[in-house]
Amino acid sequence: MKQALTDYLVQRDSHKSVIAGYPWFLDWGRDTLIVSRGLIAAGFISETRLILKQFAEFEHQGTLPNVIFGADTQNRDTVDAPLWFIASCKALTQKTGDNRFLDEKCGDRTILEILRSIISSYISGTPNGIVMDPPTGLIFSPSHFTWMDTNFPAGTPREGYPIEIQALWYHAIEFMSEIDLPENGEKWKKLADQVLFSIREFFYVEDIGYLSDCLHASPGMSAKDAEPDDALRPNQLFAITLGAVKDQDIMENMLRHCSELVIPGAIRSLADRPVTKPLEVVHNGRVLNDPLHPYHGVYTGDEDTQRKPAYHNGTAWSWVFPSFCEAWVMAFGKHANEAALALLASSSEAINVGCAGQLPEIMDGNYPHHQKGCDAQAWSVSEWLRVWLKLKK
Repeated sequence: MKQALTDYLVQRDSHKSVIAGYPWFLDWGRDTLIVSRGLIAAGFISETRLILKQFAEFEHQGTLPNVIFGADTQNRDTVDAPLWFIASCKALTQKTGDNRFLDEKCGDRTILEILRSIISSYISGTPNGIVMDPPTGLIFSPSHFTWMDTNFPAGTPREGYPIEIQALWYHAIEFMSEIDLPENGEKWKKLADQVLFSIREFFYVEDIGYLSDCLHASPGMSAKDAEPDDALRPNQLFAITLGAVKDQDIMENMLRHCSELVIPGAIRSLADRPVTKPLEVVHNGRVLNDPLHPYHGVYTGDEDTQRKPAYHNGTAWSWVFPSFCEAWVMAFGKHANEAALALLASSSEAINVGCAGQLPEIMDGNYPHHQKGCDAQAWSVSEWLRVWLKLKK
């Protein structure tokens, strides 16, 4: 898999980037920066430094490109790419054992100054509508800005406060408390504590035993007033793996529920169960699904009326699956390591069938779980390798 990962690395001017998938993706912001963590774990340090410096140069008022078309970086409709950038910078400094990379110049700014720009812009508000909610410390996301980003028809808009964004935000603030000037450290630590409390207070639903996927809100609405959903999705796993949920009982409850989503080598994007908050998928004025039972387990047919409604509402994803295995060990301890490795090894059929030696983008949520989407997907490979190396260690 280490060799497979190199197939996605490409040259971009004097730096490097990552092709998100073959045969049809380009280099995407969030995909590239998620893949960076796998590259770091696999020892591709010099290559990752060039990727991070490339994206550091793209940063403007807290935003990074969502997708890059040649030299066109105007599409910045992503709330997670800047936060994955910070997560990758943290992974790099941990891997190398020093913070000197943070002092390197990108244009007229250092990496650390660019990190500060992202954080301060999220707090005060970015030009594209990302902003921190002061009473809770949580991050508001406009519609379609997360990785579940089908925008027409509106398959999973998730406008408001998505759980993985809060986990990434906590991870970023905690990192800043470690690397910023001593006079700023206490400020970041206080904010990190506030975010940690808010995730526990507003996302964990005692009655169902797992985290709400999103606190649904319109622009300007506080997370305190947002409407939590009960959709069982795998995004909550990042709250464990990024350290934003630390309570043992809560972690174990989350993992037991998320087990319902797992198939061999992938994890469903939504559970096959009713929801209390309706999720309408509307195309040209026509409702395409059952809003109170939006699970769609087969990814096939017309793109707008069948595939997009299924894309994040039951389709199984290879790239999120390793986080389940990682979270399993974090929740249940080292004695669960062999079980987690066995779960991760269930990807072997996907590796050997289809585009051999690679991992696909998605699979059907319904049996027999046919491979779909891109035949070879960068973040599927990188996350599998990152977690495999971590668990083997």
